[in-house]
Amino acid sequence: MTQQDSLSGLSDQIANAVEKAAHSLVTIAARPRQSATGILWKSESGELVVVTADHIVEREEDIKVTLPDHREVVAQLAGRDPGTDIAVLRLPGVTESADVAPATTADGVRIGSLVLAAGRPTGDGPRVSFGAVSAIEGPRRTAGGGELERVIFADVVMYPGFSGGALIDLAGNVVGMVSSQLTRHSASALPASTVQRVTQTLLTHGRMRRGYLGVGTQQSPISPTLAQRAGLSQTTGLLVMTIEANSPAEQAGFLIGDIIIGVDGQPATDVEGLRSALGSDKLGKAVTLRVLRGGEPKDVSVTVGERP
Repeated sequence: MTQQDSLSGLSDQIANAVEKAAHSLVTIAARPRQSATGILWKSESGELVVVTADHIVEREEDIKVTLPDHREVVAQLAGRDPGTDIAVLRLPGVTESADVAPATTADGVRIGSLVLAAGRPTGDGPRVSFGAVSAIEGPRRTAGGGELERVIFADVVMYPGFSGGALIDLAGNVVGMVSSQLTRHSASALPASTVQRVTQTLLTHGRMRRGYLGVGTQQSPISPTLAQRAGLSQTTGLLVMTIEANSPAEQAGFLIGDIIIGVDGQPATDVEGLRSALGSDKLGKAVTLRVLRGGEPKDVSVTVGERP
């Protein structure tokens, strides 16, 4: 096979991938200026919905969606989560067809994988940019408290209206949802597995449920002498600076000046780690926080509340 044949084969593969993904891309009019992109998604119950970037949904009523077959329909906001920049729209009466199909997803993308950012910012058709995955990071928490297993960074161009669109592999599978505001990087994406998890929660509850203690903390060093006396291998903990009135922490007897060093037997060394330990699966359940109080280790049981 000649080099020209190889390039021609790659070109056809890319075009086929875009053609496949295009059946799952919609145009969303939910703000007064630039329209944006959404991805047709199938819920666990089989409902056809749209997932998109939360920041592009500036109005919660009169949301117009242009489907791949050029029909315009009115969508209903099912739920939104600024923490992960995901919003989910319901499409009453819209069913799957040859031209309107939910995305097929994949999670096997790696650093160096060739990918495309695919959007449908207008009703004229899909638009794409081509690049490679430059980094995959995580787990991490966003400033809004979102739980991200991973974040995919890709060297693709984010054209206006691409937020809420798809990051696809060369088989046309959606490996993530792109957003210009998820991180400081202009082209980052939530993995398909995260999109699925958040989408299902929003369809069920209308919002993401997150654990809450009601303490304000900051990372604090633990002196070698204190660590040795308390039998600790870690060098940092979380100094309790504030305690909210009537919060789970106050009810459990936390004190300002306590240093949180562990949750259910696992070290707690930074705010991100503490938040990760207080996921939605812990809501309403008692967890044991180990603290240093007056230089001595102490176990405090607290029932995790739900973040207001």
